[in-house]
Amino acid sequence: MDRARTLIGGRREHLSKILGRPLSRPGATVTLEASEEVRRHLLEEAEELYWNEMAWEHITGEEGLGDAALPEMTFPGFLAFVRGLLLEEALPDAKTPAQPRPEVVEELLRFLGERLLEVEEELALDEVAERERLQGELSMTSRLLDLVLYRFHGLTAAEVARVQTAQVRH
Repeated sequence: MDRARTLIGGRREHLSKILGRPLSRPGATVTLEASEEVRRHLLEEAEELYWNEMAWEHITGEEGLGDAALPEMTFPGFLAFVRGLLLEEALPDAKTPAQPRPEVVEELLRFLGERLLEVEEELALDEVAERERLQGELSMTSRLLDLVLYRFHGLTAAEVARVQTAQVRH
C-alpha cells in the first residue's frame, strides 16, 4: 500500500473512531462506472481546479494561506466540483439523471494525499525556500483533504462539528 493511501486510511479510521460508527461509502445508486477516458478527464479537471485555486491564493493572499485560512473560501470551484461528482439526485426538470462518480473522488483523495506528502517532504529539507508558503499550502491541503473526506462519506454538519471539536482538543 502506498503512503497516500495509508494517510487517507488513517484519516478515515480517525473519523470513524470519533463518530463511533463505520463510514458510509457513496455510490449505492451508481449504475454504471465511468469509462477510463471520462474518469481521467474528470480527475484532470479537478486537479487543474486545485492548482489554479492554489496559485490564485499565492498571488492574492486573499485567504491568508495559513492556519486561519478557510479552504471553503480558497477552493470554492474545487469543492463545488467534488459536490457535483457526488450528486445522486438531479432536479426534476433535468434532461439527464444524476451520474455520481465516487470513484473519481476516491482518486482525487489520493491526489490530495500525494500532494500533502510532497509538501511535507519539501518542508523536511534543511534549506527549503519559501518555507512559509509551503507551510500554508500544507495546512490548506490537509484541511481540504478533510473536507473532501467529509463530503465523500456524507457527514452531517453536526458530525463535522464534532470531528473538528475533537481534533482541536488533540
